[in-house]
Amino acid sequence: MSYSPAQGSPVTNTHMRSPGSLCDPSGMCAACTADCAGPCEIGLSAIRGAEALLPFAADKNQFASGKRYPLDFSHFNINGRVFGAVGSPADPYEATYPNADIGSTFGLGKSAVPVEAPFILPAMAKLAWKEYFAGAALSGVPVVIGEDVIAKDPGLGMDGHRVTKAPLIAEMVESFRRYSRGFGDIVLQANYDDEYHGVLEYAIERLGVKSVELKFGQAAKGIQGMGRVPKIEDALRFKSLGWIVLPDPTDPEVAEAYARGVGPVFEKIGKLPMWTPELLVRRVAELRERGAERVCFKTGPFDPRDIATILGIASEAGVDLVTLDGAGGGTGHSPVKMMNEWGMPTVTLETIAIRVLGGLAKAGKPLPPVAMAGGFATEDQVYKGLALGAPYVGTIAIGRAAMAAASIGRLVGESIRDGSAPKEYARFGSTVEELFADLRLLKAYYGDEASSVPTGAIGVFSYLNRVSDGLRMFMALNRKFALRHIGREDIVPLTEVAARATGLATYDSLLDGGAST
Repeated sequence: MSYSPAQGSPVTNTHMRSPGSLCDPSGMCAACTADCAGPCEIGLSAIRGAEALLPFAADKNQFASGKRYPLDFSHFNINGRVFGAVGSPADPYEATYPNADIGSTFGLGKSAVPVEAPFILPAMAKLAWKEYFAGAALSGVPVVIGEDVIAKDPGLGMDGHRVTKAPLIAEMVESFRRYSRGFGDIVLQANYDDEYHGVLEYAIERLGVKSVELKFGQAAKGIQGMGRVPKIEDALRFKSLGWIVLPDPTDPEVAEAYARGVGPVFEKIGKLPMWTPELLVRRVAELRERGAERVCFKTGPFDPRDIATILGIASEAGVDLVTLDGAGGGTGHSPVKMMNEWGMPTVTLETIAIRVLGGLAKAGKPLPPVAMAGGFATEDQVYKGLALGAPYVGTIAIGRAAMAAASIGRLVGESIRDGSAPKEYARFGSTVEELFADLRLLKAYYGDEASSVPTGAIGVFSYLNRVSDGLRMFMALNRKFALRHIGREDIVPLTEVAARATGLATYDSLLDGGAST
């Protein structure tokens, strides 16, 4: 069997002519007929060329890998115990799942701020972003503004190549702050181009941003960000502001060819980071001197030696959170095959990370807090991620699912206002108050202001409330009533590949007195 998807996918808006008869090695139909117009990716490439590398309508959709990896969290089941209680009195009135403490912190030492659940909503700067950021504030968890926001900002002001005005970033920050109750924070992410443009300095000094994140590569895609620029006027503007634009729109021959409709399409290409450990340690210190209270790293599933280097730098620099994003996740403009065929799956990446962190601990080095990202959507996956990474991984990044909740909440709210609530939810009622069950919880926090909360933000809050309660239930199942007690013994591999990869005890070895390693 092939783990990779066929040469047809909703991600590229393509499909197979004969999906029941495929050639696994190539992903093509076993019979490729001369009278087929090619609705598959091969056909799309024949018509659109290199454009077919990228997902379909990336500005309106979010994407992840279509590959069926040979190891993921479905290869584990959650354990359960029937005696005693840890983190709670052994009293049935006290040791009950609503009392399981899932509160945590974001940041180190005096800069740490409380969070209401062990989640972070990773970088986003498109789709229902206002609701996404506001929903994080409602839920009391940190959230990240994605890279390269300034390229989308019509109100951008620059002095040379340095940002002097970025109203879109300001609006994003305010989307969180309006509903903040003192839990979590909004984090501004910067890629290598953002660093060139002084985005973090601007946000810290002019907007009072306290949490920032340096990004290594593009996470779900391990290379540069890229995007086609159809108009030469836009290509010239990006070029003048310091982005790589190819072909060069300032070249008279290129401009003349563009006017005739000849030659390649302009592409705005992000710069590959050229960090060194010394530069990163110094940069973290500089950001703190500028006023950043929390400095974070975000990286994808690169070579294990690079992961070890990044975690070592984070240890030395006192980084407040390192988010490791496993293959299989993704949200944005990643080339399709890069989402499918690059990097370590999340389980493998987390296993590598805890080996590295264990080595740092053994050497007496300070440990950076770590979050895992890459396909987490429901409470069982969250619990498994925390258990596999114990005691080093204390946060789970929930990206695409939270974004989906924001978009769904917004869409349902718009339908209600139009007098046409979706029939799928008609059994609950026809008003915002009737359909959004957790609005009553928000009224306890915000009073009358809750009625003006965007329905997309209510969607994020409600979704995370479900995941939080589900997490508490799994904690109670294992008789553990605080996050710090979750351990590797709380999940059991169901397959030989999972047991071998993680070193966790199987059900048979638990009976024989075995323990996870």
